[in-house]
Amino acid sequence: MPAGNTVKVMLADAHHLFREGLRAALEADQIAVVGETEDTAAAARTARALTPDVVVLGLNESSGAETVQEILRSNPGVKVVVVSATSVEENVIETLAAGACGHLHKDMPPEDLVRGILQAATGGAVLSREAMRALMAHVRPDGRGPSEQELTPASFTSRELEVLRLITEGADNAAIGRELSISPHTVKHYVTNILEKLGVHSRIEAAVRAVRGGLI
Repeated sequence: MPAGNTVKVMLADAHHLFREGLRAALEADQIAVVGETEDTAAAARTARALTPDVVVLGLNESSGAETVQEILRSNPGVKVVVVSATSVEENVIETLAAGACGHLHKDMPPEDLVRGILQAATGGAVLSREAMRALMAHVRPDGRGPSEQELTPASFTSRELEVLRLITEGADNAAIGRELSISPHTVKHYVTNILEKLGVHSRIEAAVRAVRGGLI
Protein backbone atom coordinates (compact mmCIF):
# COMPACT_ATOMS: atom_id res chain seq x y z
CA MET A 1 0.00 0.00 0.00
CA PRO A 2 1.31 3.49 -0.78
CA ALA A 3 2.74 5.61 2.02
CA GLY A 4 0.16 6.71 4.54
CA ASN A 5 -2.23 3.99 3.32
CA THR A 6 -3.85 6.54 1.01
CA VAL A 7 -4.16 5.42 -2.60
CA LYS A 8 -4.00 8.24 -5.13
CA VAL A 9 -5.76 7.51 -8.42
CA MET A 10 -5.80 9.42 -11.69
CA LEU A 11 -8.54 8.81 -14.27
CA ALA A 12 -7.80 9.07 -18.00
CA ASP A 13 -10.84 8.34 -20.13
CA ALA A 14 -12.61 10.13 -22.97
CA HIS A 15 -16.09 9.52 -21.53
CA HIS A 16 -17.20 11.97 -18.86
CA LEU A 17 -19.98 9.76 -17.49
CA PHE A 18 -17.61 6.83 -16.97
CA ARG A 19 -15.08 9.04 -15.17
CA GLU A 20 -17.83 10.56 -13.04
CA GLY A 21 -19.22 7.17 -12.03
CA LEU A 22 -15.83 5.67 -11.26
CA ARG A 23 -14.78 8.75 -9.30
CA ALA A 24 -17.92 8.48 -7.16
CA ALA A 25 -17.28 4.77 -6.51
CA LEU A 26 -13.64 5.38 -5.57
CA GLU A 27 -14.37 8.33 -3.30
CA ALA A 28 -17.16 6.38 -1.60
CA ASP A 29 -14.43 3.89 -0.65
CA GLN A 30 -12.21 6.70 0.71
CA ILE A 31 -9.83 6.53 -2.26
CA ALA A 32 -8.35 9.85 -3.37
CA VAL A 33 -8.94 10.76 -7.01
CA VAL A 34 -6.20 13.34 -7.53
CA GLY A 35 -7.31 14.36 -11.00
CA GLU A 36 -8.58 13.26 -14.37
CA THR A 37 -8.22 13.90 -18.07
CA GLU A 38 -10.33 13.13 -21.12
CA ASP A 39 -7.20 13.25 -23.30
CA THR A 40 -5.78 9.75 -22.91
CA ALA A 41 -2.93 10.62 -25.29
CA ALA A 42 -1.78 13.19 -22.72
CA ALA A 43 -2.13 10.81 -19.78
CA ALA A 44 1.63 10.56 -19.22
CA ARG A 45 2.01 14.33 -18.95
CA THR A 46 -0.99 14.64 -16.62
CA ALA A 47 0.28 11.80 -14.43
CA ARG A 48 3.68 13.47 -14.17
CA ALA A 49 1.99 16.57 -12.77
CA LEU A 50 -0.34 14.71 -10.38
CA THR A 51 1.99 11.89 -9.19
CA PRO A 52 -0.73 9.26 -8.64
CA ASP A 53 -0.15 5.72 -7.41
CA VAL A 54 -2.47 4.28 -10.06
CA VAL A 55 -3.45 5.55 -13.50
CA VAL A 56 -6.77 4.16 -14.73
CA LEU A 57 -6.48 4.33 -18.51
CA GLY A 58 -9.73 4.04 -20.43
CA LEU A 59 -9.50 2.61 -23.94
CA ASN A 60 -11.94 1.62 -26.63
CA GLU A 61 -10.79 -0.08 -29.82
CA SER A 62 -6.99 0.22 -29.57
CA SER A 63 -4.73 -1.71 -27.21
CA GLY A 64 -3.17 1.51 -25.89
CA ALA A 65 0.21 -0.20 -25.61
CA GLU A 66 2.15 2.90 -26.65
CA THR A 67 0.26 5.06 -24.17
CA VAL A 68 0.96 2.58 -21.37
CA GLN A 69 4.67 2.58 -22.22
CA GLU A 70 4.77 6.38 -22.29
CA ILE A 71 3.07 6.62 -18.89
CA LEU A 72 5.52 4.17 -17.35
CA ARG A 73 8.57 5.86 -18.90
CA SER A 74 7.47 9.24 -17.58
CA ASN A 75 6.26 8.03 -14.20
CA PRO A 76 8.48 5.30 -12.70
CA GLY A 77 6.68 3.26 -10.08
CA VAL A 78 3.14 4.13 -11.16
CA LYS A 79 0.67 1.28 -11.74
CA VAL A 80 -1.39 1.37 -14.93
CA VAL A 81 -4.78 -0.35 -15.00
CA VAL A 82 -6.47 -0.42 -18.39
CA VAL A 83 -10.27 -0.33 -18.50
CA SER A 84 -11.83 -1.17 -21.83
CA ALA A 85 -15.21 -1.82 -23.40
CA THR A 86 -13.71 -4.80 -25.24
CA SER A 87 -11.33 -7.62 -24.37
CA VAL A 88 -9.87 -8.48 -27.76
CA GLU A 89 -7.07 -11.02 -27.30
CA GLU A 90 -4.50 -8.98 -29.23
CA ASN A 91 -5.29 -5.81 -27.28
CA VAL A 92 -5.09 -7.53 -23.89
CA ILE A 93 -1.74 -9.17 -24.71
CA GLU A 94 -0.22 -5.96 -26.11
CA THR A 95 -1.37 -3.94 -23.10
CA LEU A 96 0.08 -6.38 -20.57
CA ALA A 97 3.30 -6.73 -22.57
CA ALA A 98 3.64 -2.94 -22.49
CA GLY A 99 3.67 -3.05 -18.69
CA ALA A 100 0.07 -2.57 -17.57
CA CYS A 101 -0.63 -4.47 -14.35
CA GLY A 102 -4.30 -4.96 -15.11
CA HIS A 103 -6.99 -5.05 -17.77
CA LEU A 104 -10.55 -4.59 -16.54
CA HIS A 105 -13.88 -4.36 -18.37
CA LYS A 106 -15.95 -1.18 -18.26
CA ASP A 107 -19.12 -3.19 -17.70
CA MET A 108 -17.86 -4.62 -14.40
CA PRO A 109 -19.78 -3.57 -11.27
CA PRO A 110 -18.22 -0.44 -9.72
CA GLU A 111 -17.22 -2.32 -6.57
CA ASP A 112 -15.26 -4.82 -8.68
CA LEU A 113 -13.46 -2.02 -10.52
CA VAL A 114 -12.58 -0.39 -7.20
CA ARG A 115 -11.33 -3.70 -5.79
CA GLY A 116 -9.16 -4.25 -8.87
CA ILE A 117 -7.66 -0.76 -8.66
CA LEU A 118 -6.82 -1.29 -4.98
CA GLN A 119 -5.24 -4.63 -5.75
CA ALA A 120 -3.10 -3.00 -8.43
CA ALA A 121 -2.02 -0.30 -5.97
CA THR A 122 -0.61 -2.96 -3.65
CA GLY A 123 1.37 -4.63 -6.42
CA GLY A 124 -1.18 -7.16 -7.61
CA ALA A 125 -2.10 -8.04 -11.17
CA VAL A 126 -5.76 -7.79 -12.08
CA LEU A 127 -7.76 -9.07 -15.05
CA SER A 128 -11.46 -9.16 -15.75
CA ARG A 129 -12.88 -12.56 -16.66
CA GLU A 130 -13.05 -11.44 -20.29
CA ALA A 131 -9.40 -10.39 -20.29
CA MET A 132 -8.35 -13.61 -18.54
CA ARG A 133 -10.14 -15.67 -21.21
CA ALA A 134 -8.31 -13.65 -23.88
CA LEU A 135 -4.99 -14.35 -22.16
CA MET A 136 -5.77 -18.05 -21.83
CA ALA A 137 -6.67 -18.25 -25.52
CA HIS A 138 -3.25 -16.78 -26.25
CA VAL A 139 -1.26 -19.22 -24.12
CA ARG A 140 -3.12 -22.48 -24.80
CA PRO A 141 -1.63 -23.21 -28.25
CA ASP A 142 1.96 -22.78 -27.08
CA GLY A 143 2.26 -26.14 -25.36
CA ARG A 144 4.13 -26.92 -22.18
CA GLY A 145 7.58 -25.71 -21.27
CA PRO A 146 10.09 -28.17 -19.80
CA SER A 147 9.44 -27.29 -16.17
CA GLU A 148 5.69 -27.19 -16.73
CA GLN A 149 5.65 -30.87 -17.75
CA GLU A 150 6.52 -31.76 -14.16
CA LEU A 151 3.19 -30.38 -12.89
CA THR A 152 0.43 -32.91 -12.32
CA PRO A 153 -3.06 -32.66 -10.83
CA ALA A 154 -1.90 -35.08 -8.14
CA SER A 155 0.21 -32.26 -6.70
CA PHE A 156 -2.98 -30.45 -5.68
CA THR A 157 -6.00 -31.25 -3.58
CA SER A 158 -9.37 -31.42 -5.32
CA ARG A 159 -10.37 -28.14 -3.71
CA GLU A 160 -7.14 -26.45 -4.83
CA LEU A 161 -7.87 -27.57 -8.40
CA GLU A 162 -11.36 -26.09 -8.15
CA VAL A 163 -9.90 -22.79 -6.96
CA LEU A 164 -7.25 -22.90 -9.67
CA ARG A 165 -9.89 -23.47 -12.34
CA LEU A 166 -11.79 -20.40 -11.15
CA ILE A 167 -8.57 -18.37 -11.10
CA THR A 168 -8.01 -19.22 -14.77
CA GLU A 169 -11.53 -17.98 -15.46
CA GLY A 170 -10.66 -14.62 -13.93
CA ALA A 171 -12.65 -14.98 -10.70
CA ASP A 172 -11.47 -12.94 -7.73
CA ASN A 173 -11.49 -14.24 -4.15
CA ALA A 174 -15.02 -13.00 -3.48
CA ALA A 175 -16.38 -14.74 -6.58
CA ILE A 176 -14.50 -17.95 -5.75
CA GLY A 177 -15.92 -17.90 -2.24
CA ARG A 178 -19.46 -17.52 -3.57
CA GLU A 179 -18.97 -20.23 -6.18
CA LEU A 180 -17.54 -22.77 -3.70
CA SER A 181 -19.47 -21.61 -0.61
CA ILE A 182 -16.31 -20.96 1.40
CA SER A 183 -15.10 -17.88 3.29
CA PRO A 184 -12.75 -15.27 1.79
CA HIS A 185 -10.16 -16.24 4.40
CA THR A 186 -10.32 -19.86 3.25
CA VAL A 187 -10.03 -18.79 -0.40
CA LYS A 188 -6.96 -16.73 0.42
CA HIS A 189 -5.41 -19.77 2.13
CA TYR A 190 -5.99 -21.93 -0.96
CA VAL A 191 -4.64 -19.25 -3.31
CA THR A 192 -1.48 -18.89 -1.22
CA ASN A 193 -0.92 -22.66 -1.33
CA ILE A 194 -1.50 -22.76 -5.09
CA LEU A 195 0.96 -19.95 -5.81
CA GLU A 196 3.57 -21.66 -3.64
CA LYS A 197 3.13 -25.04 -5.34
CA LEU A 198 3.33 -23.46 -8.79
CA GLY A 199 6.33 -21.37 -7.82
CA VAL A 200 4.76 -18.10 -9.00
CA HIS A 201 3.93 -14.74 -7.44
CA SER A 202 0.65 -13.69 -9.06
CA ARG A 203 -2.71 -15.11 -10.06
CA ILE A 204 -2.03 -14.34 -13.72
CA GLU A 205 1.23 -16.32 -13.62
CA ALA A 206 -0.63 -19.14 -11.87
CA ALA A 207 -3.32 -19.21 -14.55
CA VAL A 208 -0.81 -19.26 -17.40
CA ARG A 209 1.31 -21.98 -15.79
CA ALA A 210 -1.75 -24.09 -14.97
CA VAL A 211 -3.02 -23.97 -18.54
CA ARG A 212 0.36 -24.57 -20.13
CA GLY A 213 1.01 -27.38 -17.67
CA GLY A 214 -2.24 -29.11 -18.55
CA LEU A 215 -3.69 -28.79 -15.05
CA ILE A 216 -6.88 -27.14 -16.27
